[in-house]
Amino acid sequence: MTQFTERHHAFIAAKFYKYLKDRHGDIGLQVFVMATRRYGEQRGCRMAQRALRDGKELSFTTYREYGEWANTQPSIEEGIANKSEILSTYPDYVMRISCCPWATQFDEMELSECGVLYCRHVDESLARGFNPDLKYEVLCSINDHDCCLHIMRGAGMLPPPGPKSPANLRDFGYHCGHLFKTFCETTCAVLGDTELSDLVLRAFEETYGDELAEELAGRLDEDYNLIDEAKGGVR
Repeated sequence: MTQFTERHHAFIAAKFYKYLKDRHGDIGLQVFVMATRRYGEQRGCRMAQRALRDGKELSFTTYREYGEWANTQPSIEEGIANKSEILSTYPDYVMRISCCPWATQFDEMELSECGVLYCRHVDESLARGFNPDLKYEVLCSINDHDCCLHIMRGAGMLPPPGPKSPANLRDFGYHCGHLFKTFCETTCAVLGDTELSDLVLRAFEETYGDELAEELAGRLDEDYNLIDEAKGGVR
């Protein structure tokens, strides 16, 4: 079976953006931002839970080490994997991103405007969910500029963070399920639009097939608020 990748993840966000905008206008866009923030904060909180479990301080260095995703092999082979360079580590940690699979997918769907909104809010929300005292800023997005610029204020990372632990990574089936569930719940709760999520799932099935769509729908039963190690993890 084809594996979930960054492209599938971006597709879900883009379809929710399109349907929310088309069906609900400006209010729909505000709901999109709300769902994106909720998703990011939940992910960041899981990272913090693992860090605290391991006795780590909730610093920017730890934040960089406890990320839950890594470039997938299909994205690497396609030449669209995330590429970044560190411009500064002190006093602020400044990162320039010159290639991004999410931006590629948004562009191909002619929904780069979704990427501008999604990418800014998801990254800032991740840090807020990890530790609300940290100041994370997305100055510009590759969706409408030639790069992304991310700044972690006062990070003072000397030396830079170590590599991410494979034990803390989750595959994109998990991440796509989390994104889909969060947007489904938020859209239904705020707007009462139960049909919108069905439209997204139908579009996903038409693009990627019924097997992946069935797995995506099956992920709705997962609890994404707490780390899953106690039950053996989700890979």
